[in-house]
Amino acid sequence: MTQVKICGLMTLSDVAAVNTTTADFAGFVFAPSRHQIDIPTATLLKKHLNPRIKTVGVFVHESYETITKIYQSGLIDLVQLHQNYESNLNQRLHKDGLPIIQVFQNQSPKNQVQADYIMVDSGQGSGQTLTWQPLPTITKPLILAGGLTPENVAQAISVVQPTIVDVSSGVEVAHHKSIAKIQQFVNNAKGA
Repeated sequence: MTQVKICGLMTLSDVAAVNTTTADFAGFVFAPSRHQIDIPTATLLKKHLNPRIKTVGVFVHESYETITKIYQSGLIDLVQLHQNYESNLNQRLHKDGLPIIQVFQNQSPKNQVQADYIMVDSGQGSGQTLTWQPLPTITKPLILAGGLTPENVAQAISVVQPTIVDVSSGVEVAHHKSIAKIQQFVNNAKGA
């Protein structure tokens, strides 16, 4: 069964909505974006999140020190990196035992990268739909993101066969998370 990550949680109502589902992961965006939150907000959200849901910290060009500080605080269970995987950051974090999701935007993922999961995305929270196609053989768990919605997630899973699907703006109405859309997305993904 495909797992689900609901990304871009910003409010307690977002957390309450995710808690009503069987979502597997929740994303806190620490990078500059419409969904960016600070550490005190993430701390509050984590306190109210169902403890069975793993938290993912989303980082873009962030320092090793900042990422490890947030991870060691217990706020996040996994680190999602949007920066160049060829830098030594992945190696340093991996050596320290931090679980890593490496994001590849509009390009073929690389198996040799130091990461526990590989994500393919159309862009950093752009909401644009990725061109779905069977991907080259990937030996690590695959996360599919980019323009997923409750209406298209089952088809995307059928074509790409990812381990995890990731959604943010696709479950929003007027830039706010919708409990109905989150529930529909999770149900459609898990039923695919």
